[in-house]
Amino acid sequence: MPSLPHTISNAAMLLRSKKISSVELTKACIDRIEKIDATLNAVVHRNFQGALAQAKKVDALGTFESPLSGIPYLAKDVYCEKGVTTTACSNVLRNKDYIPPFDSTTTKRLKAASAISLGKTNTDEFTMGASTETSCFGVTKNPWDLSRVAGGSSGGSAAAVAADECFFALATDTGGSIRQPAGFCNCAGMRVTYGRTSRYGVMSMASSLDTIGCITKTVEDTAIVLSAIAGADPLDGTTADVPVPDYRKALTGNVKGLKIGLPKEYFIDGMNAEVESAVRDAVKVLKDLGATVKEISLKHTKYATPTYYVLCPSEVSSNMARYDGVRYGHTVKEPKDLLDYYERVRSEGFGPEVKRRIMIGTYALSAGYYDAYYRQAQKVRTLICKDFEDAFEDVDVILSPISPTPAFKIGAHADDPVAMYLEDVFLDGQVMAGIPCMSVQCGFSKENLPIGLQIMGPQWGEEIVLRTGDAYQKATDWHMRKPRI
Repeated sequence: MPSLPHTISNAAMLLRSKKISSVELTKACIDRIEKIDATLNAVVHRNFQGALAQAKKVDALGTFESPLSGIPYLAKDVYCEKGVTTTACSNVLRNKDYIPPFDSTTTKRLKAASAISLGKTNTDEFTMGASTETSCFGVTKNPWDLSRVAGGSSGGSAAAVAADECFFALATDTGGSIRQPAGFCNCAGMRVTYGRTSRYGVMSMASSLDTIGCITKTVEDTAIVLSAIAGADPLDGTTADVPVPDYRKALTGNVKGLKIGLPKEYFIDGMNAEVESAVRDAVKVLKDLGATVKEISLKHTKYATPTYYVLCPSEVSSNMARYDGVRYGHTVKEPKDLLDYYERVRSEGFGPEVKRRIMIGTYALSAGYYDAYYRQAQKVRTLICKDFEDAFEDVDVILSPISPTPAFKIGAHADDPVAMYLEDVFLDGQVMAGIPCMSVQCGFSKENLPIGLQIMGPQWGEEIVLRTGDAYQKATDWHMRKPRI
């Protein structure tokens, strides 16, 4: 068979011309997973027999009407998929091997497009973390440096895409969980406008913050996947009835006249010098393509991470209440009474980070502290939203680093959860505002670690974000580099 094509768009061309079959693509991905994943730990549940059976059906039809027809992908282990084990990488579900009897809206739409599901990727437990170190299956390693994290919580998805275990991977972004691992692993990863994609059938962490998206190799591939999965869903009342364009039509390569904002609050003391240099070089590339650049201020940025870590745990404490061992999940034998049963189910089933967030959130929502913490955080969230609204009256997109440093060492923040939370320092403001933003590959450190550029747009502005990222990729080749693993 020919060598594995790099992107979805290339693979789709080969499938339509009959130069390759979906079965061959699927087998190539399966072989790759079996060869290297014992080292990476990116894939936690495998659906290889189902994938090959579906690929055979796609080849038999031979139409390949959708650009995703016959394309193998992986899904983060929070996407419910009928008949496929889904555990959120938590012992509370793993101990019972939870198998959903239904599909999430996103996986259902991908089935309709004849994409091929290979299985599930590693994630921080219930997506709570920035490194996949809280997964009950153990940490995912970065394919660029096996001593470093792949990021989180979608670290498994990013590592799998970077290492050619699939063509794209579904992921979720609550506080940077698509963008940060994409940046750490040299992938493209997009957080959409809140309400652009359906959350139905995806296990929740924080319902007003969670968004559904993907990690890919190129901006064009992101546009292809987003066109298939975006849109209103009657099963998710938070989705908006906003038309879904063909996002690939936005990829003109033309950014002449584009107004770029550089927020001074995102270029801070202590930032890795190589990260700042790579991002400023990326800005220069876009300027040379005809964009204009101005410094802007998002003055409430310093409050974004503290605000996030009040609101997010508050919603966690509510969403985790359903895992009580009665309706589903982990169970215990011979409890002394109902209270003992609940305590043991959650003590044994949940890991330290989930417990920490449940306790913080329950405290913030308690009668004596609700006004002091949760209500105040919601007020600050409104101010952060206003910062972005005002900024987008003057600029088309906003650029920043993804993270102050490249990927950190496994275990670097094991004894300091606050330091781990601060890894999200450039990623939480957009969450508060519900705006689209994405990570695009923009360079490497001297240690050959990827560096990501963040592109932010106004609400429902996915097209301008994608257009900017695509123009940058057409002018550079960072996204073509592959790890040696």
